[in-house]
Amino acid sequence: MTSHIAAVGLRKSYRKGKIEVPVLQGVEIAAERGELVAVVGASGSGKSTMLHLLGLLDQPDAGEVTLDGRRIDDRPDRERDRMRNRTFGFIFQFYHLLPELSAVENVMMPHLIREGLFSYMRKRKTIRRDAHEMLERVGLGHRATHQPSEMSGGEIQRAAIARALVGRPEVLLADEPTGNLDAATGQGVLDLLRDLNRERSLTTILVTHDQQIAHQADRVVRLAEGRIEEWAPALV
Repeated sequence: MTSHIAAVGLRKSYRKGKIEVPVLQGVEIAAERGELVAVVGASGSGKSTMLHLLGLLDQPDAGEVTLDGRRIDDRPDRERDRMRNRTFGFIFQFYHLLPELSAVENVMMPHLIREGLFSYMRKRKTIRRDAHEMLERVGLGHRATHQPSEMSGGEIQRAAIARALVGRPEVLLADEPTGNLDAATGQGVLDLLRDLNRERSLTTILVTHDQQIAHQADRVVRLAEGRIEEWAPALV
């Protein structure tokens, strides 16, 4: 069976001055449609870099990324841009909400990028309604008009989740979505992601340092020194 998203032989290095620093050294990973895969590993093991390559935010030096068996990392820039906006949803460790916008305006941003200004203006009422509905879904309906500075860390992360999911992506890539939260708030965020994963058959790859969070996934992948070290079933 063809995996929903997969990577084979991913290699990536970055240059610091005259020194080339290898980050990924032949990573292979796959997720089936509707599966939640947790990626664990020490800082510097290449977890975030791997997510960036899977989501077409960067390109590998070698190897390939496929979606439903079709290679996507080598597609033209315009197609890659479109897939980043429509196919993938991203949750970043440090949120990346725009501080001058309200929660609902931040959630609307992917639609503005997708539609372009003129189409967005025609559809703005529908887009705003969809954003409000997604904020309600993540428990933030009462915070729609608040800016990030007026929200707690858990609320900001939930707004970031709403932004990632408002466009109904096929694949969700989450980089330490609970890393800056206390245990109870982090568990709440994980529960929300798990519910949405099941409701929408949303393929989810989640990077985490938290073993308790990882063990609630369908599978756990361990990444060490740029290579897959071990595959393990999640403990439930």
